[in-house]
Amino acid sequence: MEKTNTLESKTVFRQILDRFGLPRLIIAGFVLLLFILCPVADVDVATQITNVINRFSWNAVLVLAMVPMIHSGCGLNFGLPLGIIAGLLGATLSIEFGFTGDVSFFMAILIATPFAVLFGAGYGWLLNKIKGGEMMIATYVGFSIMSFMCMGWLLLPYSSPTMVYGLSGNGLRPTISLDGFYNQTLASLGRISIGKFQIPLGTIAFFALLALGVWAFLHTKTGTAMTAVGSNPTFARAAGINVDRIRTLSVIMSTWLGAIGILVYEQGFGFIQLYNSPNNLTMPTVAAILIGGASVNKASISNVIIGTILFQGIVTLTPTVMNSMIHMDMSEVIRIIVSNGMILYALTRKTEGSK
Repeated sequence: MEKTNTLESKTVFRQILDRFGLPRLIIAGFVLLLFILCPVADVDVATQITNVINRFSWNAVLVLAMVPMIHSGCGLNFGLPLGIIAGLLGATLSIEFGFTGDVSFFMAILIATPFAVLFGAGYGWLLNKIKGGEMMIATYVGFSIMSFMCMGWLLLPYSSPTMVYGLSGNGLRPTISLDGFYNQTLASLGRISIGKFQIPLGTIAFFALLALGVWAFLHTKTGTAMTAVGSNPTFARAAGINVDRIRTLSVIMSTWLGAIGILVYEQGFGFIQLYNSPNNLTMPTVAAILIGGASVNKASISNVIIGTILFQGIVTLTPTVMNSMIHMDMSEVIRIIVSNGMILYALTRKTEGSK
């Protein structure tokens, strides 16, 4: 009887392990441990939960941008800086054209959209030429566009005193404040406050709207064709699907979501960061969706939500709890281990966590 119970316990544990994946269970356990240690380290739990929710709302759209390319078989979008640059162009041009307040946010989206479509179309054309090596080429694309725009931010004819260097009168500053523009445009919309516990309802609702749109699209005829292309491009081609066109569409969608994502991140963060900053978001974004249970060829909206919460939980809680307990900031070390470890794990495994 005891042996039977032991076997049943092992079976249940194995089912849980297969469903969630060992790395995700370890990371979820680590985040839970950090929350448990908050009272011991004299850290306010409500404040930390609020911080995790805030960071989730800032980063979730960027993680969502990974889904279309994964579905179409283009792999993890290491070329995310291309979409981020489109969003930064929309943000800076919105300020340059004199838009202020909440209007500047929606104008930034409007201006960023044609850049995202143009960049995405070119990016998609390139990826169609090198099928099988998308993720490696995407990394070079991300570094190249970022390096190119380091020159662009200095040479483009911006003149707004809010953005340009004060002495020379030209060239954009590395960090631009959004006070008076779209700072907290979504975060302050419908914010729920209960003591120290706050929920940025507007930002979460905006993400939910985009996530619902992506989910609905993936259940349309074109979305089903995109999934088919990612699962078996030979079968999809035999079924009459234009594989290259579908792949290009997925890249355009991913680039556009990346552009929207950086604008959502900026309105919560309160600043526009230029030059090398776009590259700092690529690895955390890729790691977040992998932590959520996605693989290099399959992803869902639940992967985006779970992964973003877990990753941002680690990034938010680790420095606060560790500093309070051992007076040593290990947050960056743990972030690098988690980011690169999850990417390495995803590129070498053959199965994925449950959705």
